[in-house]
Amino acid sequence: MESGGSGGDPLQVVKTLLELRGLRSRAVEPVGLVPTMGALHEGHLSLVRASLHECRTTVVSIFVNPLQFGMGEDLTRYPRPLDADLGLLEEAGATLVFVPEASELVPPDLVTFVDAKGPAETLCGAARPGHFRGVLTIVLKLFQLVRPQKAYFGQKDAQQTVVVRTMIRDLNLEVELRVLPIVRDPDGVALSSRNAYLSGDERGQAAALHLALEEARSLVSRGESRPEQVVEAARRVIRERAPGARIDYVELVDLVSLRPVERVDGEALLALAVRLGATRLIDNTILGGGGGRIQG
Repeated sequence: MESGGSGGDPLQVVKTLLELRGLRSRAVEPVGLVPTMGALHEGHLSLVRASLHECRTTVVSIFVNPLQFGMGEDLTRYPRPLDADLGLLEEAGATLVFVPEASELVPPDLVTFVDAKGPAETLCGAARPGHFRGVLTIVLKLFQLVRPQKAYFGQKDAQQTVVVRTMIRDLNLEVELRVLPIVRDPDGVALSSRNAYLSGDERGQAAALHLALEEARSLVSRGESRPEQVVEAARRVIRERAPGARIDYVELVDLVSLRPVERVDGEALLALAVRLGATRLIDNTILGGGGGRIQG
């Protein structure tokens, strides 16, 4: 089981844990894991290409995780264009995709979960109770099954990367978390599987999220260090550019604890969540310092 993105090897679709374990036992290391929920876009493919470049074997998982969806959220309508996803992965050079049925990873009698405090309780964790419990439970299962040396995540889900990194540290897992930059459309909108839900007008208003982040970045670059001023500037852009939006949160937080900062002194994460119609979008940027993204 080896993939290096050189082409020639057919894309193999694995559906059972038994088959995955058998293939993993013969894998050429190092192994990279790219966990996804499908509905793939260029953001996902950038992770796949990074793994293909850095690892001898790459495993891409496609699993719409029911544990991370709350009551009334979009589990049933979440896009599942599997044939299109497989075509994109084959074009990218991937050779192994794990596409389990829900019962393979979430049996009806499942009673053991990964719970987390600290950074999992803020931002989306506060707005979506139980979300990160579901995320971490399935991510840990994938880590145990694939046993990757490297796992690839995107910065668009910045809180998720912090929560997963904390789990890796706390549980002494031997996997390196690789975090790659947000991939955006030309108008600045972060690529997301949920963008497909947006109407034409909503899609136009979605550009306000990136404009808000850029306004905050500009303010900090001019010397503003008061979080309340930075947050209000971002909120004002959203209100003006996206009149149909409902803001869940706009917060300026520490990169490790994800707790609010008292001053922009060094790097801090500006994260926001906004609803346009029935669609909830998230975005973020790192202010201060010179990194511009979560390192990994």
